[in-house]
Amino acid sequence: MAIELPKSTEFNKKIKIPKQKFYENLEISPSLKKIFIEQVDKIIWSNKIASSTTNLAGGDLVKEIEVFEVSLKSPSLDDELLRHIDRAVPYHIVFILEYQDRYKVCISYKETAISGNMAFKVNSYYYTDWQNKQDLHLKLESLNLDTAYENFIRQIAGDKLQNLILGESLKESVARLEQKELLQRQILALESKILKEKQLLLRMMKSDGDYTAYYL
Repeated sequence: MAIELPKSTEFNKKIKIPKQKFYENLEISPSLKKIFIEQVDKIIWSNKIASSTTNLAGGDLVKEIEVFEVSLKSPSLDDELLRHIDRAVPYHIVFILEYQDRYKVCISYKETAISGNMAFKVNSYYYTDWQNKQDLHLKLESLNLDTAYENFIRQIAGDKLQNLILGESLKESVARLEQKELLQRQILALESKILKEKQLLLRMMKSDGDYTAYYL
């Protein structure tokens, strides 16, 4: 797999995390527990990226970056499941998803919540496309863990998080993209509402024998 992480970050023996740990000892809805059971085969903790395992300096915001390999039972995975894991683990996470020998990398923009207490606010998720093992690329390029995490997000998100404004921070890029996606959802909802209203009006006018509705 062409994910370029130092050997020093790898565990001597990859750690399989029983998926039950994420729903038996934590507060979780029945629907999310069902997603764990139906969509996830196994979870393996493969790498720990930290100042103790690399030559990177510790970050102000990012203390460790964990790499979790998640084998799936189907090609789709609900974001809420990843969000639950992200909130349960007090470190930043890169997810490598696998389904039938195809792979994609996933990451969220994860920041410390205002409340503190190692709580995290987990924003949108960014994915690569499904790819063959040898075509999957992710490089560890940085001097400290804060910028390593930022670089991971920008690599995985690709064109979605282009730094279009000079000096724009990652947080600003994420906020701009989320605002854009919100506006797109609002436009689609409005277009759908208009279409339904026109269809209703058409049915009402046809029932009254007024065929001028065809020209709407």
